[in-house]
Amino acid sequence: MANSLLVKKIGMTQIFKEDGTAVAVTLVETGSFDENEINEGDMVKVTGLSKGKGFQGVVKRHGFSGFPGSHGHKSHERSPGSIGQRFPQHTLKGTRMAGRLGGKKTTVRNLEVAKIDKDLKIIALKGALPGRRGTKLIINH
Repeated sequence: MANSLLVKKIGMTQIFKEDGTAVAVTLVETGSFDENEINEGDMVKVTGLSKGKGFQGVVKRHGFSGFPGSHGHKSHERSPGSIGQRFPQHTLKGTRMAGRLGGKKTTVRNLEVAKIDKDLKIIALKGALPGRRGTKLIINH
């Protein structure tokens, strides 16, 4: 079974490599470190709760293009369009419609541990992590 580490998301920043390129990283704070537990360069996966965005329409929630702004589509630009057919005469389960977006368990895989500061108990992970600042996350390695 993989080792797990409970951390708290601090926020995003960037660090610079020796050749001058900038790398976007997310800083997380951990309670304690054990030696050979997690090292720089390791690939990890992070699980947490994504940001809740409330009730959203189909354009934001599912990426629908909506109707054109002209050609007789007055005030229907962001509507979903047709939601079914004549048979079976009811809306099928799983049809993409407006509804609540986010606030679900999300896992981001193959994140590289960019830097570790054992004195401040901070880990810098390359890329973005789910949730907002202060979110509790689980690092599996």
